[in-house]
Amino acid sequence: MSTTKPCCTPGRDAAAPGAVALTLAAPPRGSRVARQLTGLPGGRFLMGTDDRTGYPADGEGPVRAVELSPFRIATTTVTNAAFATFVKATGHRTEAESFGFSYVFEGFLEPGLAAASPAVAAVPWWRAVAGASWRAPEGPGSSVTTRQNHPVVHVSWHDAQAYCAWSGTRLPTEAEWEYAARGGLEQARYPWGDELTPGGRHLCNIWQGVFPTLNTAADGHRGTAPVTAFRPNGFGLYNTVGNVWEWCADWFSPDFHRTGPGRERRHDPVGPPDGTARVMRGGSHMCHESYCNRYRVAARSSNTPDSSAGNIGFRVAADAG
Repeated sequence: MSTTKPCCTPGRDAAAPGAVALTLAAPPRGSRVARQLTGLPGGRFLMGTDDRTGYPADGEGPVRAVELSPFRIATTTVTNAAFATFVKATGHRTEAESFGFSYVFEGFLEPGLAAASPAVAAVPWWRAVAGASWRAPEGPGSSVTTRQNHPVVHVSWHDAQAYCAWSGTRLPTEAEWEYAARGGLEQARYPWGDELTPGGRHLCNIWQGVFPTLNTAADGHRGTAPVTAFRPNGFGLYNTVGNVWEWCADWFSPDFHRTGPGRERRHDPVGPPDGTARVMRGGSHMCHESYCNRYRVAARSSNTPDSSAGNIGFRVAADAG
């Protein structure tokens, strides 16, 4: 049985400034983003897991039957190029830019910048880097020029909501995300089956080596990978595990689906009515079995909706109609 450990995305602490006011822009008429989503039929699926490798305290279980209406979802996470189009059209300023900092893995920083950036107490390999944002993922002097087809990172849940409002989309519910990530496989551990590296092949972008000191990049990527890296799942979705954490619409609770007043809702569940953190799914390139084995399709995590880091992104969804 795995023991629960803090997961691999730091949140903004009490010393951070208050929430930043964001303007949700109206979507462009006939949004191209919404038109490119893949339609999924929905229906009944088994959500959650009782897998011994999981984290029961996260609320991964119990396995329960859920019924979903048809919906549409993006085959990839939102890219730097797509987010730049949104920013150019709306003038949106992300929360990381407004706060003046975001969290970066210290292994990606020059020694001087790492030393000048405060470490996060519980997870000291994360540094609060002044000037880090989606435009400059490793802080001043870095850019996304050569990473246009990589997932946008350093975006908060609020930033994702702003993009959705502009593009005529929405964030997937947690149930929709898991159904889509499974790609039609019932209760498999990963989008492709139960074995992490079948035949020795790497099928997702996670930490290889010894965390947090040595990443061998055996899967081909030391940081983020292009959004279409590795083969898609049975629904044609890429990188639903690994690469970057993906924001979902729901408030997070480890037990609402078992004990909450809406626990009996098994058709299009939407999670608790309120909370302090939003659900994140899929794990990231910084997940490793020894530290954060949450690159399984049933794994869950969360963060405050104003938080951002170099391994948090999102994909969009929409109703079937």
